[in-house]
Amino acid sequence: MAAIVEESKSSKPTSPQILIVNPKPSNGLTAKAIDFVEKLMVKWLYDSKLPQHYLSGNFAPVREETPPRTDLLVKGYLPECLNGEFVRVGPNPKFSPVAGYHWFDGDGMIHGLRIKGGKATYVSRYVRTSRLRQEEFFGGTKFMKIGDLKGLFGLLMVNFNLLRVKLKVLDDSFGHSTANTALVYHHGKLLALSEGDKPYVLRVLEDGDLQTLGMLDYDKRLTHNFTAHPKVDPFTGEMFTFGYAHTPPYITYRVISKDGVMHDPVPITVPAAIMMHDFAITENYSIFMDLPLYFKPKEMVKENKLIFSFDDTKKSRFGVLPRYTKNELLIKWFELPNCFIFHNANAWEEGDEVVLITCRLNKPDLEMVSGDVKEKLENFSNELYEMRFNMKTGHASQRQLSASAVDFPRINESYTGRKQRYVYGTVLDSIAKVKAIIKFDLHAEPDTSKTQLEVGGNVLGIFDLGPGRFGSEAIFVPREPGITSEEDDGYLIFFTHDENTGKSSVTVIDAKTMSADPVAVVELPHRVPYGFHAFFVTELSLDSVNVVWDWEDDDIGVS
Repeated sequence: MAAIVEESKSSKPTSPQILIVNPKPSNGLTAKAIDFVEKLMVKWLYDSKLPQHYLSGNFAPVREETPPRTDLLVKGYLPECLNGEFVRVGPNPKFSPVAGYHWFDGDGMIHGLRIKGGKATYVSRYVRTSRLRQEEFFGGTKFMKIGDLKGLFGLLMVNFNLLRVKLKVLDDSFGHSTANTALVYHHGKLLALSEGDKPYVLRVLEDGDLQTLGMLDYDKRLTHNFTAHPKVDPFTGEMFTFGYAHTPPYITYRVISKDGVMHDPVPITVPAAIMMHDFAITENYSIFMDLPLYFKPKEMVKENKLIFSFDDTKKSRFGVLPRYTKNELLIKWFELPNCFIFHNANAWEEGDEVVLITCRLNKPDLEMVSGDVKEKLENFSNELYEMRFNMKTGHASQRQLSASAVDFPRINESYTGRKQRYVYGTVLDSIAKVKAIIKFDLHAEPDTSKTQLEVGGNVLGIFDLGPGRFGSEAIFVPREPGITSEEDDGYLIFFTHDENTGKSSVTVIDAKTMSADPVAVVELPHRVPYGFHAFFVTELSLDSVNVVWDWEDDDIGVS
């Protein structure tokens, strides 16, 4: 997303206080005794021969941070609208796991490309979470991982974690976030997010370096988890967010003003604890997704499966709620066939209907990114869909817009919550490998005769990365901010990695033409592991960030 809301420079903004993260773990005899028992248990119950492919190849972590590296080789040119900082976050475990590992587990590391005047500077920094700080204190992994949460072994690992917290070996005062999933800019702050905790605040320095300032709890008003996919309305400057939990209320909705003030919580009633990774907004509504990927600790133990499991006998429900409501009384629920959704592209209103553009997945299995890697997709169906919810009649419908497999949909985010025409997505080769970038035209009819993704129908272009080359989520950066110019007049920017040479780069392509010839390729000084979501902070937003920090440095103790 290219942040375009300008902060006022004439008066000091109201700003929630940033919490300085300073946990107090203990490494005494109690800690060592728990470690000893845990090692014995792992030796007896965990099969160390199980594959850990998400710790190998280009999924393997790069554990050393990279201070700003200037004057990188640029092939082509970097357009002026790319002045700013392109950042992407992903899992990068600093320490090897005690036992299992899931791709969602790693510590958040941000890879940044500072672009200014046609030149590029690369930097990589860990998000300095409480979890990371404590494991650095111990010199190894202490917090439980999603990859451990399977079967009886998972139950035991949960209890080891609880015991460490109870006996004050670990300090949970600042949560357990990895901050490894996504990034968003709001109210002069760049936030690093993971859906199991609160946001971390980052500062972008003039040379492109990244500094973790602390955690944001909106002056203690945020007492629940915070999604990795909040939505910022480019017209109002407000941010809309939610959190999901394992105990009621399972979903809690929040609105944050353009000045960074969090409004009162709105609990959303759903019948069971679910994973809800994303949601959507329109000009007047917020859309929640009650999809049957359930949190089931009992089944985890009884059936030896991961703690989240999908029930393909249940329908999918979508709740449409007036976005400024103070309670859930006006929510309208719609049912559609069974599915799961990780990522939405956008939503808007058309007459009596609310329209959702999304990537719809059949029968998700989170074990697909835990342990073994399937080099090619098998029985994996993830397609672009249009869903419509009629607020007057209560009728819901859907239609398929693409073949499989498409994910990480992005748009020109000047149109967030409003009707737009173009969607940019990634074409998946394996569960976590991006082999191409694709452009869809929602005004064109899909070619239903096609069984694979190729140009034609509503597919305007595909930028193929080539044999052995893989990419990541592509961010649209408009040539001009706002909605006065053509919607697709801009560029797509994304990280790429060549498994043939072991080298990584940042690629820029023309979003309008989707030409096979890149606008620019920036060679990076070392390998960049595959990761999750990216973000583009414009030069204007960086200026606003620095103005905010000039006012706030004394309050947060930045030296």
